[in-house]
Amino acid sequence: MSCANEKKCACPRTACPRHGNCNACVKNHREGDSLPFCMFPDNEGDKSMEALYRKLKERFG
Repeated sequence: MSCANEKKCACPRTACPRHGNCNACVKNHREGDSLPFCMFPDNEGDKSMEALYRKLKERFG
């Protein structure tokens, strides 16, 4: 199943079987306790918790 509002997959891993399938990608990352690349498209894809906190701090002060 793909997302009805999907425009373009931001993930550079085009060989991934979930590439372009947001539902499967998010489910996979949730089960693996990690974040999908698309959550950090303007952060060179840094998926670390430090990057998450830095981005949240930038956004919400």
